[in-house]
Amino acid sequence: MVRRSLLFTPGDRPEMLRKAPRSGADVLIFDLEDAVSLDRKAEARESVRSVLADSEFDPSAEVCIRVNASPTEYEADLEAILGGDAADNRFDGVFLPKTGSRADVRELVDRLDGYGVSAPVFALIESAQGVLAAPEIAAVDATDALVFGAEDLAADVGANRTREGTEVLYARERVVVAAAAHGCDAIDTPVTEFEDESRIVEETAFAIQLGYDGKLAIHPAQVDPINEAFTPDDEEVEWANAVFEAKREADADGRGVFEVEGEMIDAPLIERARRIRERAEVSHTSSNR
Repeated sequence: MVRRSLLFTPGDRPEMLRKAPRSGADVLIFDLEDAVSLDRKAEARESVRSVLADSEFDPSAEVCIRVNASPTEYEADLEAILGGDAADNRFDGVFLPKTGSRADVRELVDRLDGYGVSAPVFALIESAQGVLAAPEIAAVDATDALVFGAEDLAADVGANRTREGTEVLYARERVVVAAAAHGCDAIDTPVTEFEDESRIVEETAFAIQLGYDGKLAIHPAQVDPINEAFTPDDEEVEWANAVFEAKREADADGRGVFEVEGEMIDAPLIERARRIRERAEVSHTSSNR
């Protein structure tokens, strides 16, 4: 499953929730936490519940819920969305803010179990504690992705945010390495300057360089630049196709290592070729929606 772009939408804006699939994002995040003021939490829960229950709401994207951070808070979120006659509401995953330990993920899983629901967890790593515990969090079976949150992390450690981002680079790299070590997706922090397209392109390119699988978006205008950045160019696709053609020949000859255009190809480069082809296929499918 490719998750290039993940779009936050405020839970208290039902008209925006219904329009979100038009953005072209691979993942839609219905936000009950930061995007909703304290006095509108109940309204947001009802809006999300209503949209999820609507038989006409049938997006091709994944739909996830960002619950509030503490078990006390997110129990109210889960009850509103899953309790009573809402038990059949469709969603594909849960974003858990301020994930600081493996116990946080397990607590959420236990709460979901109480409603008879099993859903992948997107663990938001946005505190010093979470960064240090990232490998343990990624190792929990229910953790499907680690999501890096630079703004909250900077606030937690008292760092000053800069355009270069050197103050959060260690954490950004630790999150992607922890995710890779345990087979999770790694999702990169959003760009808060949503009108600066050059910045989102630059930041997404850097995230790809680090090894991230996708990037958060806080505005629909950011989705297309993110998707385009994750779309392989023709030269990359040609290389990937050549790798798999050569691999078929090598497999027939019983060779584990082979050559493509003067480059020795082994398992890591085969995996790179696989990811290029997967992203190219998703990009082609998205363009034909």
